[in-house]
Amino acid sequence: MASISSTRLSVYAALLGNLLVAVTKTVAAVWTGSSAMLSEAVHSFVDSGNELLLLYGMRSSMQRPDPEHPLGYGRELYFWSFIVALMIFALGAGVSLYQGIAHVRQPHPITRPLVSYAVFGLCFVFEGVSWLVSLRQFRTAKGPLGYYEAFRRSKDPPSFMVLFEDSAALVGIVIGVVGTFAATTLALPAADGIASILIGLLLAVVAALLARESKSLLIGERGDRRLHAAILRIAEEQAPIACVNGLLTVQLAPNQVVAALSLQFADDIRASEIEDLVLTLERKIRQAHPEVIDLFVKPQTDDAYRESMRRRFGEARPVAAGRTS
Repeated sequence: MASISSTRLSVYAALLGNLLVAVTKTVAAVWTGSSAMLSEAVHSFVDSGNELLLLYGMRSSMQRPDPEHPLGYGRELYFWSFIVALMIFALGAGVSLYQGIAHVRQPHPITRPLVSYAVFGLCFVFEGVSWLVSLRQFRTAKGPLGYYEAFRRSKDPPSFMVLFEDSAALVGIVIGVVGTFAATTLALPAADGIASILIGLLLAVVAALLARESKSLLIGERGDRRLHAAILRIAEEQAPIACVNGLLTVQLAPNQVVAALSLQFADDIRASEIEDLVLTLERKIRQAHPEVIDLFVKPQTDDAYRESMRRRFGEARPVAAGRTS
């Protein structure tokens, strides 16, 4: 899992890069009349707003629990991440598609194409620096996992959102260069509008992927599989527990997890001993995994646990919480 500081650094780097790119592209779009350049400028302004929303979500998610929100505000980050995905689709993709279609229907020649090429080059440098920062952060966070698998498993939306945005921006710049070349050198003015449409479609695909992952986290995903296995292993090593039935975990934020552990205790153990045992178990789990902000222990027999899992997940998945004992 990426640290909060490294994720925030990548977001700040993306914000600075997008602001520089947005201003540069806007000036160039007004100067040259390029539809693809204008679409790219809108894309960069949207990305800048997205980074601000992600920073706000990261800050809000760190608020302490209160009586109205006893489990804290961790899902603020997932909410704002979902909003960011919607903004990419509604503003970035929507405006780009509108501009592109309008320019295809009524194409206008691009003036001063050399200016466009120079601006595209500067923007590629700005975006490339931000992309390298986000790529390095994501590569560190993913560990041995592949990129797509790490994206699917990640519990930290800003870490992959910034990388996706920067990647889309770099591809969009390449599309813009090709569109400008075709519109000016090949005398195909409609190519500029087609480039804008392609940029819009690219943003729509990125937004759909980000929205899917953010929605899954927002409605409540299980914790990381490695954390799940580690908690079960600690519980199994704790005597005198007769049986570790299973575990349910829910991710509240990148560094906040709630866990519910089902245990069967030995028949001859006293209530006071169970209380001491639970306190010891909670201390060990939280020392090893401080992201577990709350641990709920439910004494159950094995049969009672299996029945509760059948009610929760259906007959096809009677032990979906993941027993290891």
